[in-house]
Amino acid sequence: MQIIPLQAVPNQSVKAQLGNQPCKIVVQQKLYGLFADLYVNEALLVGGVICQDRNRLVRSAYLGFSGDLMFTDTMGTEDPTSDGLGSRFQLVYLDPSELVD
Repeated sequence: MQIIPLQAVPNQSVKAQLGNQPCKIVVQQKLYGLFADLYVNEALLVGGVICQDRNRLVRSAYLGFSGDLMFTDTMGTEDPTSDGLGSRFQLVYLDPSELVD
């Protein structure tokens, strides 16, 4: 498991090397929740995915992404909001060995 550092701001993007994949993650706070886009090699892999506590973002092996991403609430089971990013709500990368289908 690798924690991806985020700031407690509504809209941001971060680049990270995840499982030997060059990734860019865009996180946006909207009226109805927090949403994420995942780019691999500058190509959009998944877009507009709702961010929920302990719910994987990619979920589909056929997309070819090695591993997955998810948010975790370190103080309970609430869905993430931008004001708690990087502290209460952490974005984590799970490598393939950590995934349970």
